Amino acid sequence: MNAEHLLDRISSDPAVCGGRPCIKGTRMRVVDIVEALARGASQQQLLADFDYLCAEDLAAALLYAARATEHRVVRTA
Repeated sequence: MNAEHLLDRISSDPAVCGGRPCIKGTRMRVVDIVEALARGASQQQLLADFDYLCAEDLAAALLYAARATEHRVVRTA
């Protein structure tokens, strides 16, 4: 699955969760998915607990978070 297709699964709407990035059509925030995985939840657990999510949603959240941390480093003398 290509990255842009995955990122299409993420939306930011000021009327939903204060504009924080969420899985499109849900109120599941990217940060909640990433934090759950960081704390040891498995993808299978998340998919079982939140039956409206699919594996591509989890991959999209991780990709979105990874890209959000990417930034240009500018060095000056």
